[in-house]
Amino acid sequence: MAMHFDLVDLRLFVNIADSNSMTRGAERSHLSLPAASVRIKNLEEGIGARLLYRGSQGVTLTPPGQALAHHARQVLHQLEHLRGDLQEYAQGVKGHLRIFASTTAITEFLPDVLRTYLARRPDVNIDLRERVSDEIVRAVVDGQTDLGIVAGTVRTEGLEVMPYRTDRLVVAVPAAHPLATLEHVPFEDTLAFDHVGLQEASAIHAFMHAQAERLNRRVKLRIQVGNFEALCRMVEAGVGVGMLPASAAGRHRRTMDIRVVTLGDEWALRRLTVCMRSYDSLPVFARELVDLLAEDAAAS
Repeated sequence: MAMHFDLVDLRLFVNIADSNSMTRGAERSHLSLPAASVRIKNLEEGIGARLLYRGSQGVTLTPPGQALAHHARQVLHQLEHLRGDLQEYAQGVKGHLRIFASTTAITEFLPDVLRTYLARRPDVNIDLRERVSDEIVRAVVDGQTDLGIVAGTVRTEGLEVMPYRTDRLVVAVPAAHPLATLEHVPFEDTLAFDHVGLQEASAIHAFMHAQAERLNRRVKLRIQVGNFEALCRMVEAGVGVGMLPASAAGRHRRTMDIRVVTLGDEWALRRLTVCMRSYDSLPVFARELVDLLAEDAAAS
């Protein structure tokens, strides 16, 4: 059976899948609804399988539709990368490296490593994005990113992995807080108090709320801030308690009147891992960064 895929069709199908709606998918693709419907119908006829379940609440993907959406995203991402890389070559840049990483990796460990790397590699640009660990793994598998740095326990089957760093999550509390005299505290006990949190886009925000949900509890989020320094400033001011990596808490404790209490939960000790589809398939400039991360891990 001959199958011919149009890029417009692939973009349309991904937009429909992402929005669970033919109407919104058509709008995102700048097509009329009738034109979009005809394209999907032709796709289904060409493939010989139904791609969408249509219902009153929108559309959902059939198993063949899920397969098409998965591969369509990969094709579109590769085209996007190709376009960007060729444009950068024309501007004198020789490489573009994409990294998805956890909050702790980005704020605590990567700045020094990337400073060294970029000084050695002035012809390479880096696109660094913060994501939660499960999203990072999916992005590496799907080819959305070249490297991922995940924190904690996450399934990485089918990927090459390299141990990187270890850090522990702690809770910063005001100097006069009831928890301030403790050395260890279960995360559940902190939920009795107001919290200072990071913005919703941060990986630690999502992780903290996921842990609370596992306890059938909720975080009493009093205020959200943009970084660990601001979090500690709010804790110092008595707004609430805040969860953050021990490395960041230790740095800010030296200049602020806060106390740092270790979280006693097993999940609070987090091992950071570098993951990639294949080290050998990475371009030379990407392998150089992996090697530099290995050196950093060995020196820590």
